[in-house]
Amino acid sequence: MAAIYDAALVPFGINIAQFSLLRNIARHQPVSLTELARALVLDRSTMGRNIRVLEKLGLAWTGRGEDQREAAVTLTGKGLAVLREAEPVWQECQDEIASRIGADRMQMLRELNELL
Repeated sequence: MAAIYDAALVPFGINIAQFSLLRNIARHQPVSLTELARALVLDRSTMGRNIRVLEKLGLAWTGRGEDQREAAVTLTGKGLAVLREAEPVWQECQDEIASRIGADRMQMLRELNELL
């Protein structure tokens, strides 16, 4: 399934993992790297590497959060624009997958995702 999303997101210069990360940052920004890693069930060092990729693409910015000891990440204007432009394409992929596997299996996937 990831290949469907990745192919659709090529024009935006991101993959599905980066899209998901952008969405999560947008929901919680500014958000500490530790909180973001916890929310996405990743270790802190993996999250740091993933954020550095977004920074190199000009999609995110990391600075000091309220707690000066912790880095906090926010989306740049470019990051917000990419997310906004990519969301309809992501939804089209969701709809395509739902039509292929059916509503019941789609619901099962959502429930499994919530358990993780």
